[in-house]
Amino acid sequence: MFIDIAYASEAAAEGATETVADGGVLGSLGISGGLLISQFINFAIVVAVLWFLVLKPLTKKMAERQKMIDDSIANAKKIEDTLARGEQKYQERIDQAKVEANKILEKASAETGKLTEEMKVKAKKEIEGLVDQARRNIKIEKDDMVKNFRSESAEIVTVALEKILSEKMTSEKDKKFIEELLKGIK
Repeated sequence: MFIDIAYASEAAAEGATETVADGGVLGSLGISGGLLISQFINFAIVVAVLWFLVLKPLTKKMAERQKMIDDSIANAKKIEDTLARGEQKYQERIDQAKVEANKILEKASAETGKLTEEMKVKAKKEIEGLVDQARRNIKIEKDDMVKNFRSESAEIVTVALEKILSEKMTSEKDKKFIEELLKGIK
């Protein structure tokens, strides 16, 4: 058996030398030229199929997705800008409303002050009118009292004089005498 193994290894060594002599360097590496070319053709076909059926649609889809992502980011930035402008306009409107409310309050306060002043002036005029009316009424009552006093005092004087003088005076004498007395009273 040992002899058979030695013989087989010698035969293998001779076969290997023949192959090296037939194929050159590639043959010494165990590569055949026809097989190598067919493998390159198979590789090129696989690359072409992968390129047209997988990579090209995949890159197209990736480009579409990238564009969609970029558009979404741009839209998000626009929305942010719009929101910021909206908030700014909202704040400006609130500030403007506050200013207008303050103006309205100031105007109302000024009108209230003016109305109060007008009411004070009106009340003062009414009071002055009432005081004037009271003075006129008092003067009228005073004049009436003076008139009544004069007529009553004239009668009293007449009665007293009649008693003193014991004669009755005529109406002309009476009027003349009363007028002289009244002039003296004034």
